[in-house]
Amino acid sequence: MFSITYIALSVFFLIHCSDALLNVIGSTQSVTVTGKLVCEGQPASGVLVKMYDDGTIYDSKLGSTTTSSDGTFSVSGTYTDILTLDPKVNIYHSCNYNGPCSKKVTINIPDYAVASGSSSTDNYDIGTLNLANQFSGETTDCIH
Repeated sequence: MFSITYIALSVFFLIHCSDALLNVIGSTQSVTVTGKLVCEGQPASGVLVKMYDDGTIYDSKLGSTTTSSDGTFSVSGTYTDILTLDPKVNIYHSCNYNGPCSKKVTINIPDYAVASGSSSTDNYDIGTLNLANQFSGETTDCIH
C-alpha cells in the first residue's frame, strides 16, 4: 500500500517535472501589459503589480513591478509552453482600505495580447483603473 504522503509527493514531483519539460519543448511566448492606477483621482504610486500565467494547478510568475510616482506601470514576461499563455495581472493595493493585508484585483489578459518569441513588440494597455472602485472578484491577500 502506498501512503498518502508518498502519493502526494509523487504527484507534486510529476507536476514540477511536466512543467519543466513543457517549458523546454513548447514555443516561447511573451506579453507586455501597461496601465495607470489611481486612487480617487490621485496617482497610486508604489503599488505592486505581478503578472502570471494562469495555470490549472498553479500559476507561473512571468514578471513583477511597482507603479511609478505618476501611477503608471509596465510589466513584461516570457515563458515557453506548449499551449498559449493565459496571462493575468494581479494588483495589490490599499486604496481606501485599512486592513492588515492588501486588496487584490485580478485583470485577465486576452490571448491576442500574447506574442510569439522572446519579446513582445506590442503591449496590452489596461487603461486607467481607479482602485477606489469595487471590482468583481476582488479579494484580500496577505502573502504575495
